[in-house]
Amino acid sequence: MSFHCRTATLPELEQILDWAAEEGWNPGLDDAPAFFAADPEGFFVAVGPDDQPVAAISVVNHSADFAFLGLYIVRPAYRGQGIGLALWTHALKHAGPRTVGLDGVEAQQDNYRASGFAHAGGTTRYSGEIAARSDTEICEINAEDIPALIAMEAAASGSEKPDYLRVWLTASPNRRTLALSQTGRVTGFCTVRACRTGAKIGPLIAANAADAERLIGHAACLYSGPIILDVPQSAQALDALCQTLGLGAGFRTARMYRGPFDAPQPPVFAVASLELG
Repeated sequence: MSFHCRTATLPELEQILDWAAEEGWNPGLDDAPAFFAADPEGFFVAVGPDDQPVAAISVVNHSADFAFLGLYIVRPAYRGQGIGLALWTHALKHAGPRTVGLDGVEAQQDNYRASGFAHAGGTTRYSGEIAARSDTEICEINAEDIPALIAMEAAASGSEKPDYLRVWLTASPNRRTLALSQTGRVTGFCTVRACRTGAKIGPLIAANAADAERLIGHAACLYSGPIILDVPQSAQALDALCQTLGLGAGFRTARMYRGPFDAPQPPVFAVASLELG
């Protein structure tokens, strides 16, 4: 099959997220606009002679020195033809000299290593029903809170994502960001978004597991169905809390980087998304 690679449009990104849902990745209902705002030039498709996408990938440039790779999907009928590798190679050029991170399927680590990526840990998806608990010290954020929360997330994750998080943290019909304020100061926050199934929490940043439990309980008040968190291997306190809450461990991904990266290891941190980091 003849094909070529090009930048994806926002409607095509929405289509790609439908593919992701078919793969069982359970994207959020309002993900596409926030993802696209992060880097409109960072989404790519391989298309056939009819210009219809048959494969996709994202390489989003978050800052001058960091990018994140995700949404790597080849439609089943087009696998094994070299299309995915060609698109991968094409998209990675967009990152230039930046360090590139990814959360990939553990079984594909050898393939990622062949492209210069090194293993740096893992992420576990936890999900399940929990008791919703409203908390008077937790409320939805205001626009003026966003710069400080972006800085908190950067300190926890090790990379700045201002264009992405500026939209991600802003309320939408299916996404809310909650802050825990104590003695007049924000000590933790989380974003919760409705997904195809249940609701995902991420990012989540808290001073300790007790504060994280309060944020999770309040977030559970907003949307029905199971609560889902993607917890890095280094976040041992949050990992333990998820087990205490009775959340079940699901699939795991490998966090890998191409290029230098010293990731912090906060004990209470859940990633914003596996697609954009």
